[in-house]
Order: sequence, then structure tokens, then C-alpha cells
Amino acid sequence: MLTIKHISAGILLGSLLLGGCTSKVADNTEFSGFLSDYSHLQKAESASGQTVLRWIDPSVDIKQFTNLYYEPIKFHPTPKPTAQISQDTLNKVLTYTNQNIKSALGERFTLVNSPKGANTLIFRGAITGVSTADEGLQFYEVVPVALVIAGTMAATGNRDQDTQLFFEGQLIDAATGKPVFEVVRKGFGKQLDNNAQKVTVEDLKKIVTDMASDITYYNK
Repeated sequence: MLTIKHISAGILLGSLLLGGCTSKVADNTEFSGFLSDYSHLQKAESASGQTVLRWIDPSVDIKQFTNLYYEPIKFHPTPKPTAQISQDTLNKVLTYTNQNIKSALGERFTLVNSPKGANTLIFRGAITGVSTADEGLQFYEVVPVALVIAGTMAATGNRDQDTQLFFEGQLIDAATGKPVFEVVRKGFGKQLDNNAQKVTVEDLKKIVTDMASDITYYNK
């Protein structure tokens, strides 16, 4: 029989769990420092309908730029492999991201070998995090009994986990050295069954292909 004490405990646990639900947009605790300033970023919708944080210099028409110098995407900061995310997975994610993002940018600009010249942008980008997090509560779990069950699952590591990839990037005017476009993006890949399941590059590929697609179709 469900008592008032059990219900109260469930509601309390529910409030704690809901407070920790995974946000779909990066917040200031998840910024890496790769960009020098995050204060001007605003929520925006990507071509595929995903919410990102973005800034565009209002005084610059990006369409005037025809050339792009691509600096390879790197990790920032350098990640440490874990029991769940191996160095091999990190290496493959970085390679896959560079291949796809460079290809997408090549559809928008003429890729050049020098970060100089008129009408030229410099692309800088970084994967700033690859991680897992307990899945946010679903609507059917927001009842006292289900919350208690969900809390127990999270505590024992049996709860579904979201795979996440964080990306920060900017386009810089080669003539002035000033950024004209900046973005911070938090992407979600395949879900894992629990915190013992290892993350593979296949789990994260959709995040990268969505990013590449949004570059291709941006403003079209």
C-alpha cells in the first residue's frame, strides 16, 4: 500500500531528478573556452530544426566571402579516455567529424591553401566534449511510484544513457582577423542501455552528419 510518506519521498526525488534533466542546449557550465566570448550567443534554429547557440556579425554579409581556409577540427581540451569512451573511439570521432565538416564547407566555399586573401574566411572548430549522461525523465515517469523506480535505476547505473557531443566553431575574416560567425552546439547520438555499455563512433555519427547537413543547407 502506498503511504503519504512514500508519495512525499517520490515527489522530492522527482524534483531532484527533473532538475537534472539533460538540456538540449549547452549552458555556461559546458563552455570550453575555445571561443573567447560567449556572452553574445543567442539561441537559434539550425536548418534541420535543432536549437543551437549562434552569433553572426550584423555588420558583415557572409555571402561576400567565396573562399575558405579550413583549419582541422581538434579536441579542446584534450579528452581523457574512460572505461566507457576509449581513445580509439575519440580518434575515430575526430576523423569522421573532420571528413564530414570539411566536405560540407567545401560545398559552400572554395577551399584554399592559405589563410589570406580577399573574400576569404578561416574556419576554426573544436570538439569540446564527448560524454554520456543519464536520460532525462519521460512524461510517464513523472508520478511518485515511477520516480522512485527511475531514481533507483539511475543510482544503480541501469538507466538509459544519452551519448553527447559538444562542438564550438567560428568563421574568421582573413583580412581583419575578426570572427564574423560563431556557434556552440550540443548534439545527441544513440542511447545506451546503461553506464557499462561502451560508446562507439557509430553511436555518435548522426550528430556529425546533422551538423554537416546544417552547414550545407544553412540559409538556403
